[in-house]
Amino acid sequence: MSNPGASNIQLRAFFYIDRMQPQYAAYFGTTTSGDIPVAGMAQLYVELAPGNEVFRIVDMALKATDVRPGVQIVEREFGMLEVHSESQESVREAGRVILERLGMKEEDRIRPKVASVQLITNVSPYQAQLINRSRRGHMLVPGEALYVLEVTPAAYIDLAANEAEKSADVRLIRLQDVGRFGRLFMAGTESDVRAAQLASIDAIESLNGVDK
Repeated sequence: MSNPGASNIQLRAFFYIDRMQPQYAAYFGTTTSGDIPVAGMAQLYVELAPGNEVFRIVDMALKATDVRPGVQIVEREFGMLEVHSESQESVREAGRVILERLGMKEEDRIRPKVASVQLITNVSPYQAQLINRSRRGHMLVPGEALYVLEVTPAAYIDLAANEAEKSADVRLIRLQDVGRFGRLFMAGTESDVRAAQLASIDAIESLNGVDK
């Protein structure tokens, strides 16, 4: 069935995570209100405007495949959905169905951009305490190196977090993937944090799309 408002839909984010890493999967489980995935599963993220479109898109994916829904969020400006499965093939099929029904291609998404990168070495005890008050992941220990990444559109920060964890022995402190910007906080030794920084930025900059 065609959608009369399809021409007004903006595909803000569209991407796959091939294999959820242990810390990232555990963190996701603390924030999701839907089905809880486990490490090793594949994911699909889609962010749209107007936000209400996510309800229809989630329905499409669930009826066409055996993926499970973890996120269905509509906030002030945008809507975001996440589905996951042990089968990468099922997740990719869900993405294919969604794009087909929208009349779009993967390349129609907004190309993600790195908005800000911060690397702080030898974090002070007082700053560590402030950050720990709002964290859901590991504690930030004074003296560690802290990496903070900000990207837009926000959903892409999940890809950055998973790729960073793949690349280095770092600890996930905080992840914010809803709103205009996404933010990632990771900690570890300076060398590990720098490796995570390179991997996460490369993951963002390797994606194509439309410049906005």
